[in-house]
Amino acid sequence: MTDVRDLVAARVDRPYAIASAAERRRRPASWRGEHGRLMVIAADHPARGVLRAGADPLAMGDRAGLLRRLRTALARPGVNGVLGTPDILEDLLLLGALDDKVVIGSMNRGGLAGTSFEIDDRFTAYDGDTIAAAGFEGGKMLLRIDPADPHTAATLESCARAVSGLARRGLMAMVEPFIADRDGGRVRNDLGPEAMVRAMTVAAGLGTTSAYTWLKVPVVEDMDRVMAATTLPALVLGGEVDDDPGAAYARWAGALTLPTVQGLVIGRSLLYPPGGDVAGAVDRAVSLL
Repeated sequence: MTDVRDLVAARVDRPYAIASAAERRRRPASWRGEHGRLMVIAADHPARGVLRAGADPLAMGDRAGLLRRLRTALARPGVNGVLGTPDILEDLLLLGALDDKVVIGSMNRGGLAGTSFEIDDRFTAYDGDTIAAAGFEGGKMLLRIDPADPHTAATLESCARAVSGLARRGLMAMVEPFIADRDGGRVRNDLGPEAMVRAMTVAAGLGTTSAYTWLKVPVVEDMDRVMAATTLPALVLGGEVDDDPGAAYARWAGALTLPTVQGLVIGRSLLYPPGGDVAGAVDRAVSLL
């Protein structure tokens, strides 16, 4: 049970409790779980205005419900990581839910979904200093490359600086790259294999070193060819809640056979599965590892 009143009381009366909880957090002994892979639950969608899960356009807008689902997922055997923005990770810190977990702070959430400035993905959440100060294991950034939008250049530069800054601290830089364009005014990611190869090769070259860079990629057609584009470790993302969960699990399983794919980073598909069984959905995903 998640009591929002307790969280609010802590934020009102003891805001310093967040930093104290981060300092007390038990760090993971290894990034790899007992399955030898990284299994991350993603929950950074709300800060970019993305609240839909399945048929519910505001599913992730219920914070108590989201936290309840996150705690269920993080408590399942084999789940060894979480990705989120400061507000969500700080709630989880106050709830004592992040011990022994790999914690990845989401960094650029400024490209709000559906806006005219969506490609200009400003770094409006974590930065390298705060990720290091909190004792987290890394930072994640979204990189959408629109050849027709000049704002892409600023996002590229910002991501490169973030990769370099995290690497200086020995922290993971998780980059989620896409080639994008606008379709009827909406930003659309090109999930064709050629586009993903281009996006990944650009992302891999960002920053002063790639030593700490990981990629976060979707499962697309011709995945073996796509993943052959880099030697960087990669995590497979889940994306939208699939109408056919069995097909989604099969795609993830296939991708996990590739040498560069080191695990899964999945959010809505596991937190809001058809039927609502979060524990069952997470356990099934862990079994693929």
